[in-house]
Amino acid sequence: MNPYITAALIFTLGLGTTITFASSHWLLAWMGLEINTLAIIPLMSQHHHPRATEATTKYFLTQATAAAMILFASATNAWLTGEWEIQQMTHPLPATATTMALALKIGLAPVHFWLPEVLQGLDLTTGLILSTWQKLAPFALLMQTPWTNPELMITLGLASTLVGGWGGLNQTQLRKLLAYSSIAHLGWMVLVLQFSPQLTLLALLTYFIMTFSAFMMFKTNNTTSINSMAASWAKAPALTALAPLIMLSLGGLPPLTGFAPKWLILQELTKQELPLMATLAALTALLSLYFYLRVCYAMTLTVSPNTLTNTMPWRLLTPQLTLPLTISTTMSLLLLPLAPTTLTLLTP
Repeated sequence: MNPYITAALIFTLGLGTTITFASSHWLLAWMGLEINTLAIIPLMSQHHHPRATEATTKYFLTQATAAAMILFASATNAWLTGEWEIQQMTHPLPATATTMALALKIGLAPVHFWLPEVLQGLDLTTGLILSTWQKLAPFALLMQTPWTNPELMITLGLASTLVGGWGGLNQTQLRKLLAYSSIAHLGWMVLVLQFSPQLTLLALLTYFIMTFSAFMMFKTNNTTSINSMAASWAKAPALTALAPLIMLSLGGLPPLTGFAPKWLILQELTKQELPLMATLAALTALLSLYFYLRVCYAMTLTVSPNTLTNTMPWRLLTPQLTLPLTISTTMSLLLLPLAPTTLTLLTP
């Protein structure tokens, strides 16, 4: 793709999200979401591969459905209450419809079916944008919409953590694995959203950092399946040593960064007298941990045959830019002590 067109599309992507962030009116927020969707579609289909085209079509249909639901719900709210403000969506019917539409946009269970299929059809760079940046605008709206139905939020959160763990168990493709990882992490965020929005922001921030590290690691090793990870030691030995720690951080093991949001979310749920929800969420995290451990096993405990072609790559300099990966990996592993400070900064 022409670099000028790519730059224009990335600028439009940022513009759409910024419009949604800055809006307090449903029509303006909807417009931002639509600009965002239309900007990423050419990026998704730039590699003229049937899978990329299929993924783009599925994504477009899903996002168009969700956007139509948001427009319908906001118009219904304006008809019932006379208000177009985002914070004034007080009627239960449009509020529930909006919550489900935003859940569809970000890929929460039980409306998650499109996400693994779409992510599998994309290249790693576009997949990274879809897994991180595209979550920002819907999350901003989800945090501003009044929670008239707390049971729905808890159900969505628990279903997502369960589906995210269960669905990833039998996956061999890394992009599908990260899609189910995304569903599980979003479940944790939605679970605590109505009790502590700043905790949701902390979880979202750490998820972005860890997912960025994971995608960049796979991009550096040029791998898209678990089996091909066995040869990664020959391409980047130091990265292969750190990669299991990135995976375990995504799984939420102490003393890594990913432990902080899970720990604080479980603490908050217990404070809100929801020990059963906290226990179920912690148990579903074990499911996710299993498939992260599978990736670790493939990278560090299995060795591909020592042919000349396999041992050659480590002698060659990698032409890829590794500074972003270095910074994000350091943050993915060492930010746990700064969790209380970060939480304080995020608290209004």
